Amino acid sequence: MTKSDVKSLYKGDLAMLKRDIWEKLIKWKDNKHHPLVIKGLRQIGKTYIVKQFGEQFYENVVYIDLRANIKVHQAFEGDFDVDRMVMSISSVITSARFVAGKTLIIFDEIQDCPDARSSLKYWDIDGRYDVIATGSFLGVKGFREPYVRGIPVGYEQQMTMYPLSFREFLINTGMDNKIIDYVKKSFDEKTVIDNTIHDSIRSLYLQYLIVGGMPEAVNVFFDTHDINAVREVQNNILNSIRDDFGRYKDSKGNDKVNEVLKLRAEACLDSIPAQLSKEYKKFQYSLVNAKGHSQDKADGLRYLIDVGLVVCAYNTREMSFPLEGVRIPSEFKVFYADTGLLISRLGDDVPFQILSGNISAYKGAIAENMIATAFVKNGVDLYYYHAKSGSPEIDFLYENDGEVTMVECKSTNNRATSMKYVIANPKKYGKHPAVKFSDTNIGRGEGFSTYPLYAACFVSEKTNKNIVPSVDVSNLKIPE
Repeated sequence: MTKSDVKSLYKGDLAMLKRDIWEKLIKWKDNKHHPLVIKGLRQIGKTYIVKQFGEQFYENVVYIDLRANIKVHQAFEGDFDVDRMVMSISSVITSARFVAGKTLIIFDEIQDCPDARSSLKYWDIDGRYDVIATGSFLGVKGFREPYVRGIPVGYEQQMTMYPLSFREFLINTGMDNKIIDYVKKSFDEKTVIDNTIHDSIRSLYLQYLIVGGMPEAVNVFFDTHDINAVREVQNNILNSIRDDFGRYKDSKGNDKVNEVLKLRAEACLDSIPAQLSKEYKKFQYSLVNAKGHSQDKADGLRYLIDVGLVVCAYNTREMSFPLEGVRIPSEFKVFYADTGLLISRLGDDVPFQILSGNISAYKGAIAENMIATAFVKNGVDLYYYHAKSGSPEIDFLYENDGEVTMVECKSTNNRATSMKYVIANPKKYGKHPAVKFSDTNIGRGEGFSTYPLYAACFVSEKTNKNIVPSVDVSNLKIPE
């Protein structure tokens, strides 16, 4: 299927945002596959995109909401014989039709029924039906009782869905793909972007900073261009997510709330604006307004990470490959997984400052948050370097073909002092490719490349394929 074919699938449905995951779903279907489990933050469009995908590519779609439809849980309580489960599901959902090779089964909110997750192995072995499961609390410690019957390791594929990236946002504005390809080519080849195109994309980027990538907020913005309406949606989304903090099910399937965990998670979330307003944005549990020691409060932060609401960047002892080997687990920064949600917490005047071109509020935290989310959406792990003495500090590090690339992000076109210092002292810090993202066009500095902040959506980790040659053992003989 060509990209033009993929694009045509969206015509006629104005509410459906074009998402990169759509092509990944097509690739999953077109190749040999296991049941697919899609994870991600609540309200990022998992259910909607999967149902639309099913309607486009399958004659029959059996949709099962495992949170709302408790009665259907009984289908997974006995043995995992597929015919028995089909019959049991059909008795509860009388409209369900199961046709071998032509049916997609959607298990929505699968975390609410661990036995359904365990059953994926047997749907996979049977092979008559395609299965996609979605979940917002998968892997959340303490969400509910353990998977007594096991998670089907080796019998499921996993995919993480995120809020819209800036590239997806551009596509949904109606921008010609040729323009986006041109900007990507300019990024790859380090050539200046045409000023008219640069100015237009910069304006859209400032809007994206405020709106973010939560689908409902994006749709409201495209429909109304009303920032107040967008902020109302963002507040509703955050309140809805917070309402679920600490929720779990007991062994009998009853909804329960871990009130202590809920309070700690809320306190950690509420502390993030203050954490990011510091000169050194290291997360400090002392700023979390909750009872308990740091380790107790860490449970609340872990919860935010597991549900996908925040992401972490870890400090490193040095700038060397592989970065995971020099990571400092106890020293990290915390960012919102969606910059629009962060800005909705920063006061009513911040959006209008941003639209006027002033994104330097909170000591560059907005720009750093934007880079962090862009990297995560492209599969780039988050690291940074902060010396014990406090200087130098490199905003981000990432791996590229076995090398560590330094990244500085500036809300204005400020000088990259720390990066220049590292470049000037290769014996102490090593030689590293260097990139500065700032409010400017593509250019070059002293030993580093400069890019506009919006170009971070084109960064991805590149690794060699490392194809290992085969060894011919057919002619081996025992020596006489």
